[in-house]
Amino acid sequence: MDLQEALASPREGMDYDVVVVGGGPAGLATAIRLKQIDPELSVVVVEKGSEVGAHILSGAVIDPSGLDQLLPEWRQDGDRPLETEVKADHFLVLGPAGSLRLPNMLMPRLMSNHGNFIGSLGNVARYMAVKAEALGVEIYPGFAAAELLFDDAGAVTGIATGDMGIAKDLSVHDGFTRGMELRGKYVIFAEGARGSLTKQLVKRYRLDAGRDPQKYGIGLKELWQVDPAKFRPGLVQHSFGWPLDNRTGGGSFLYHFGDNLVSVGFVVHLNYENPNLSPFDEFQRFKTHPAIRDTFEGGKRLSYGARAITEGGYQSVPKLAFPGGALVGCAAGFVNVPRIKGSHNAILSGMLCAEHVVAALKDGRANDELTSYENAWRSSAIGKDLWTVRNAKPLWSKLGTVLGIALGGLDMLMQEKLGFSLFGTLKHGKADFATLKPIAESKPIAYPKPDGVLTFDKMSSVFLSNTNHEEDQPPHLQLADPRIPIERNLPLYGEPARLYCPAGVYEVVYDDPVAKTDPRFVINAQNCVHCKTCDIKDPSQNINWVPPEGGGGPNYINM
Repeated sequence: MDLQEALASPREGMDYDVVVVGGGPAGLATAIRLKQIDPELSVVVVEKGSEVGAHILSGAVIDPSGLDQLLPEWRQDGDRPLETEVKADHFLVLGPAGSLRLPNMLMPRLMSNHGNFIGSLGNVARYMAVKAEALGVEIYPGFAAAELLFDDAGAVTGIATGDMGIAKDLSVHDGFTRGMELRGKYVIFAEGARGSLTKQLVKRYRLDAGRDPQKYGIGLKELWQVDPAKFRPGLVQHSFGWPLDNRTGGGSFLYHFGDNLVSVGFVVHLNYENPNLSPFDEFQRFKTHPAIRDTFEGGKRLSYGARAITEGGYQSVPKLAFPGGALVGCAAGFVNVPRIKGSHNAILSGMLCAEHVVAALKDGRANDELTSYENAWRSSAIGKDLWTVRNAKPLWSKLGTVLGIALGGLDMLMQEKLGFSLFGTLKHGKADFATLKPIAESKPIAYPKPDGVLTFDKMSSVFLSNTNHEEDQPPHLQLADPRIPIERNLPLYGEPARLYCPAGVYEVVYDDPVAKTDPRFVINAQNCVHCKTCDIKDPSQNINWVPPEGGGGPNYINM
């Protein structure tokens, strides 16, 4: 059987009241709330990770307000997913050799982490999945939503999971299996930042019309088990400054929780200008700072991962509703950037969406536009949360780290105390892919070699992410024009994919490395940790990330 014949074979299908794409906090909150309101509804969640939580990566200091509303009994559960409450909150400014701790009294009240919990967002998702299944939600991990289904009027009616058993050369294996159609009266997309189907929906229905471009960061994270003498349970430490320069936005975190565990992470805003910058290597360099390195001496690195983060906030939230479905969570861009938190809004958006879906179904509606959900979010707790911080990211981007953060903090304080902003609502400007300067105009950056004790290379890091893909499958990193990396990106920008990718997926290989002749662009797709940075930052917008076979990718533990 050839490929054309295989793809012509019919798919099996299943019908539900609601189909949810994505088994993270937003998708599971949607499913749980639907069943809480109407236990008779049929609800299915499809998740591309090998299990719920496998692809979830977050800091994570978690604001429990969403979880408290959705599952108010969670604090009393014997298997509760969050145990460590925040006990201390530190904010540091790092210089090349020293640090300055900012007084907590100068910080806006919303920046306080007291009352929040430190833990693993993946474990929160696993806990929520158990609760969802107990309510009768069907959850199918290991199945990637690969295709949108539409009716004749152009409304979304469902999704199809990816076909299994197609080889890299597009021949068909003996074990070929056609994907499944999951059809619903409404389809809710909770794919996280830069979801592949969400991207198609935004374009098809022009959901970003009249909005600012979505902005992103890349978050890199390691989980360490540290020397008990250096462990401070409940300590939350954030910093900004070195090793990034004043024009490059970003920052870091250290969170102490659990059994001598420390989550350490580094975020680089993807509107950076220098194509020589490597977010991964900036992260490794950060750990060598005198104020940071002592925490990890004598410790052991347990895991590594990376993920794009939505940073556009209030101005960049697309239209949430379209014929047949809606966006929730990070697919909608509900991250509060100054707080580095989005899981509370993800859960709240899933609940809000579910309530409007149930109302529509009770009215006998299906596959139409949930206009009431779109109209409701700005006056909800989500809208209020994002409104107060709406100028923090634009000020940082326009004015640099020192002045931008200072004025952003002042703006938040004024809104907190006086209820208004001197700046109104600022715009973000360019999309992140359009911010790189030519390499000829950019400062070279020399990164030190990793020592294998405190600092590491990409390959050993990817190993700790438990990333695995079936190698004989069609590439999930697709080039619109295979010539662009070498003919345009290499001479103009030094081909930045080899640097912005945190997993060593992209390489430029020369037949003669010394003379640098006959360069070739190589894609090591098996290393991909599904961060989506390439889809966002490629200056030619030439790379399209699509889901690999279901179950492929990282398998994060306690991340």
